Amino acid sequence: MKYRPQIEMGKPLYSGIHTFMHLPYEQNLDEDVDFAVIGVPFDTGVSYGIGARFGPSAIRSMSQRIRPISPVHQIDISEYLSGVDYGDLIVHPGYIEQSYQAIEDQLTPVFGAGVVPILLGGDHSISLPHLRAAAKKHGPVCLVHFDSHSDTGRSKHPERMWSHGAVFSYAVDEGLIDPYHSIQMGMRGTTYRADGLEEARAMGFEVLTTDDVRDLTIPELCRKVKECVGDRPVFLTFDIDFLDPVYAPGTGTPEVGGFTTYEAQKMLRGLAGIDFIGFDLVEVLPDRDPSQVTALNAANIVFEFISLLAVKRRDKSERVTRAEGDMSYEKMV
Repeated sequence: MKYRPQIEMGKPLYSGIHTFMHLPYEQNLDEDVDFAVIGVPFDTGVSYGIGARFGPSAIRSMSQRIRPISPVHQIDISEYLSGVDYGDLIVHPGYIEQSYQAIEDQLTPVFGAGVVPILLGGDHSISLPHLRAAAKKHGPVCLVHFDSHSDTGRSKHPERMWSHGAVFSYAVDEGLIDPYHSIQMGMRGTTYRADGLEEARAMGFEVLTTDDVRDLTIPELCRKVKECVGDRPVFLTFDIDFLDPVYAPGTGTPEVGGFTTYEAQKMLRGLAGIDFIGFDLVEVLPDRDPSQVTALNAANIVFEFISLLAVKRRDKSERVTRAEGDMSYEKMV
């Protein structure tokens, strides 16, 4: 592959410029690029803790020990994928609508080039311009959403409507998401109203609370997700507060009673085979976590995203090889 992690045995993993996982920094998206890790240092959409604008740099820093082979999937991602660190998008702190337009404009050519963007947030409001750019290429997409909040609220105040707590209601309004083949999971915590999640369900989303998820085995959960989205194009978004604050203290709106990193990894690994067209990992707030464990866990979750793309490519390649072998055998017979 043309672009692969720039690491080698014997070279200290802490050395060099901190791109994500030592991927080459490259903004020329030619036909040899399959995925691009892209920072979006923007947190004007938050409702509580500020500082997720520093998330991309923290995640990159804590990704330095991630190597390209997944022992679980038994795959070397660089054998099947060519990937780059695209750097950070230009945003305008304090100006959310202008930033949305800038994010959409910069991501549109990424999708146009057939590259899968993997965004490092930033707050969750960045998913809306991400979805706007995705819809230009793929039309309405299915949403697979890991979070402790459904982010489908609506503000009574127009100046506050573009927040990280309302991103997916407006995405449905704009026709960016097919809610009837989308699923949200991990919702928990106190709310303003007892029926708060019913708004998301009324939009068409399948919504699983933390209790709902824990009532299933992880394989059962993954089957449910796959049945929901089918073979449609899928956008996966992962809010780091899906994890329990023990594992992700560095986030702006933590909720107790969440999931372990091991559970999150198992859930993601079980989604292999889905047609993912975009990912984002959001709400890492490094200033609240001097240990940097939140950014470390975020970086490893992003590696799981990349692994899903690699497994999909490997399985497709193996199917083609088998089909060609069958055709050759038939000709011989």
